[in-house]
Amino acid sequence: MHLHREKFITKGGPDGGDGGRGGHIILRGDKNMWTLFHLKFRKHFRADHGGSGSKSRSTGHDGKDVYVNVPLGTIIRDADTNAILFEVTDEGQEIVLLRGGMGGRGNWHFKSSTNQTPRYAQPGIDGIEGWFLLELKLLADVGLVGFPNAGKSTLLSVITSAKPKIADYAFTTLKPNLGIVEYRDYKSFVMADIPGIIEGAAEGKGLGHRFLRHIERNSTLLFLIPADSDDIAKEYGILLNELKKHNPELLDKDRFLAISKADMLDEELQAAITEELPKDIPHIFISSVAQIGLQELKDKLWNMLN
Repeated sequence: MHLHREKFITKGGPDGGDGGRGGHIILRGDKNMWTLFHLKFRKHFRADHGGSGSKSRSTGHDGKDVYVNVPLGTIIRDADTNAILFEVTDEGQEIVLLRGGMGGRGNWHFKSSTNQTPRYAQPGIDGIEGWFLLELKLLADVGLVGFPNAGKSTLLSVITSAKPKIADYAFTTLKPNLGIVEYRDYKSFVMADIPGIIEGAAEGKGLGHRFLRHIERNSTLLFLIPADSDDIAKEYGILLNELKKHNPELLDKDRFLAISKADMLDEELQAAITEELPKDIPHIFISSVAQIGLQELKDKLWNMLN
């Protein structure tokens, strides 16, 4: 609220300016980020207040917006209802999570022929508060699906520059790993090593739900089953069933079966195993350690992706 005063003008009328809006909280997609770890220790974000209006109809400054960078593939849920509100899938995509409060109007808005010196102004609207859950589903071209200790991390370490933890016990991989597979003519695609699935994973057994969601964003699923498995077709069936129970739409994705540890097999054994394999999925015999069939595997995956 302000009344104009200057030399020789004692009653200049109302000239109070408007207040500026409060700052927004904005989520922004960043293709160079792969995890939400940077948010683990920071739970609260607060944007600035807008500035007050002043004399000569001067509008106050807008509050500074707060940008929160998140990796592509982030889902934003309402903390109370768990409903999905937004998805961030594009580089530079911006989503206004909470809007700043609107600035109030100065007293010059309220002058009229019957009220020539209003001595009041409109207060601004309060800012909004909210709690949100951020969930990440990794974006990758190829997702590795298999039981614990099937050789997924070993394959990723051999055909990409990724350095996942590798050891001779189940659930060595506790978090998804991403690697860039270099292909011919400087082309490449992204492969994700997802922690092993066990029977009952869709109900939460093993590492269950925490990682099944990452498979949803892969365009092609590479099933990896070791050659020394008791029953390859049965293992494939269990894996497929867990994916179906988690999300039936996963069965619509392109699938490819790789039999790992093939350096233990001769041609006769390979022929015998081929007879028992499921007929509805193409397969290949590979060995990460002995570098058998890896280029052929890349060719097949590249053709499926393109």
